[in-house]
Amino acid sequence: MENNIIITGAAQRLGLHCALTLQHAGFQVIATYRSEKPGLQQLRDAGVHCIQLDVTDPAQLAGFITQVKQQHRSLRALIHNASDWKKDAPFNDAGTDALAADAAVYDAMQAVHARAPYLLNRAFTALLQAHNGVTDIIHLTDFVASVGSSKHMAYAASKAALENLTYSFARALAPNVKVNAIAPALLMFNDHDDASYRAKALQKSLLQVEPGAAELSSTVMYLLNSRYITGKVIGLDGGRQLNLP
Repeated sequence: MENNIIITGAAQRLGLHCALTLQHAGFQVIATYRSEKPGLQQLRDAGVHCIQLDVTDPAQLAGFITQVKQQHRSLRALIHNASDWKKDAPFNDAGTDALAADAAVYDAMQAVHARAPYLLNRAFTALLQAHNGVTDIIHLTDFVASVGSSKHMAYAASKAALENLTYSFARALAPNVKVNAIAPALLMFNDHDDASYRAKALQKSLLQVEPGAAELSSTVMYLLNSRYITGKVIGLDGGRQLNLP
């Protein structure tokens, strides 16, 4: 029986750790990446099937869907980790140029965080349903999807759209396909984050720790092993929602 799991955006950080965890757990991982990163060699060495894909490019997306359907009879899970992070432009009423710039940011965020998961979920529904047993779709959203963001409105809105798709697909694909979302806040710092930023960021949650990528991978495994969780958004935020002003 095939045991294939697709995870998008798996070339670095959280996606890389999750892909390696799943591969070592006995799944055959199909990992997509937008551009070459050092971590890809780790994936290839582990036996992960790596495919270059810009999920915002309709032609590339169609080619990827065709390739997977030709090579595999079923899917065990589809995990949407591909992400982008664009800051909103300053408020500006200077006319059409400003409007076009705002629209470009909004459309870019929706394309990667909402449109691509919507299209892939629908395209791969038959493969998920063909698996002998329960299967999963997991959306990676964000803490800000539920509280908003004053500087990243388009980003937050696109993650909120993905959370709403979680509910819709959970209703549409039950009982054989479980659909859930994971909404992280801070899980791991970037190497370039300085001490001042790190201290300030840690203060935002109740637990005040940097849990690391394993926190996400463990939650993904928890959802894969569950037979009774669907249509849920699991917050990985250290109690941050209780620490808001």
